[in-house]
Amino acid sequence: MGFEVEMWEPETISGTSAERVGEDSAPLEDEVHSLLTEAIDREMEEGILSAIPGKNQLEIRARALIAELAPLMPAQRQHEIARAVVARIIGLGPLQPLLDDPTVTEIMVNKPDEIYIERSGQIERAHLSFRDESQLRHIIERIVAPLGRRIDESSPLVDARLPDGSRVNAIIPPLAIGSPSLTIRKFAREPFTLETLTHIGTLSDEMAAFLARSVRERRSLVISGGTGSGKTTTLNALGLCIPEGERVITIEDAAELQLRHPHLVSLEARPPNIEGKGEIPIRTLVRNALRMRPDRIIVGEVRGGEAFDMLQAMNTGHKGSMTTLHANSAEDAFVRLESMVLMAGFELPLRAIQGMIQGAVDLILQQDRLRDGSRVVTSISWVDKARSDRLSLHPIFTFDADTGLHRRA
Repeated sequence: MGFEVEMWEPETISGTSAERVGEDSAPLEDEVHSLLTEAIDREMEEGILSAIPGKNQLEIRARALIAELAPLMPAQRQHEIARAVVARIIGLGPLQPLLDDPTVTEIMVNKPDEIYIERSGQIERAHLSFRDESQLRHIIERIVAPLGRRIDESSPLVDARLPDGSRVNAIIPPLAIGSPSLTIRKFAREPFTLETLTHIGTLSDEMAAFLARSVRERRSLVISGGTGSGKTTTLNALGLCIPEGERVITIEDAAELQLRHPHLVSLEARPPNIEGKGEIPIRTLVRNALRMRPDRIIVGEVRGGEAFDMLQAMNTGHKGSMTTLHANSAEDAFVRLESMVLMAGFELPLRAIQGMIQGAVDLILQQDRLRDGSRVVTSISWVDKARSDRLSLHPIFTFDADTGLHRRA
């Protein structure tokens, strides 16, 4: 499709083209962005275009404009500015190259000019920046708007996700001092399988075979670990082992799981609207899932009273259900579950809560992030259901930090 640009004399725009080669590229990028978006809007209004052109076509048009406005600019620099313009139109601005880089697993924006990334478990500073705080705010709003979520002074923090499932957290002033902050935890385009996890050393072949068999045999399982330890990745890999003939309901705060199961219903919690109404928490979705004839319920993460409903589901015919929670050890996971059940508002004696956990949970998988950044399953334990006096765990597999090897206990 043709694209016509008015022919300006370079010196009538903002200095000669020779001057524009060495000056700050931000004004040129802004100018090209404005011209290109105006042209696309006009063509869509006139019916010439039915949708925004694809990335390659946009880049061609942007480079044509740049060549017209700054013909003496080096070709490589023209290409960089064209990519930046396209990222502003259909991507996430300066972050788009990081999102396209499969080796980057986390993006952390502290300030417009302070961006860090995680690569191979190590944090490093990215040589990229936003033009200013308003551009950073614009990118945050672009992420949350399609999800029906909002971020403003009355609701200055939000959890969201990108179309590929990557997890996003944004927080703005007055809660963030000085500048908005944005964190993106990327997810692989292809979900990790147990085979992938064994290949990268998260678990051993023997552990993978044991877990796959346990999922098929409908053992209810809790994955515990710290933030960023890989709990959701492991949960997804285990979910891929569920037989096709079963009906699976997944429940998450922000949809991240990629189970690709033929009989799957995915539910996502909803935050309150601008009037503070309409919130649908995970606990409500867990109770609703019980009416949807599930074979298994998978809760992305339990943090509060929904733990009670999840345990109830595991105890009432939904064996093989799975969830994750934050805990420093398998033993600590028991304590966390007990406290979360109490958060449900039921005045149950501690022994009754422990009995509920004992009857519901078969296995606890502990996952940790090591000092070198690697994510490792450090233990798999089974819950002793014969003890009536207290909860008791027995390790099946453990991880030796000195040798870096998994072994059967």
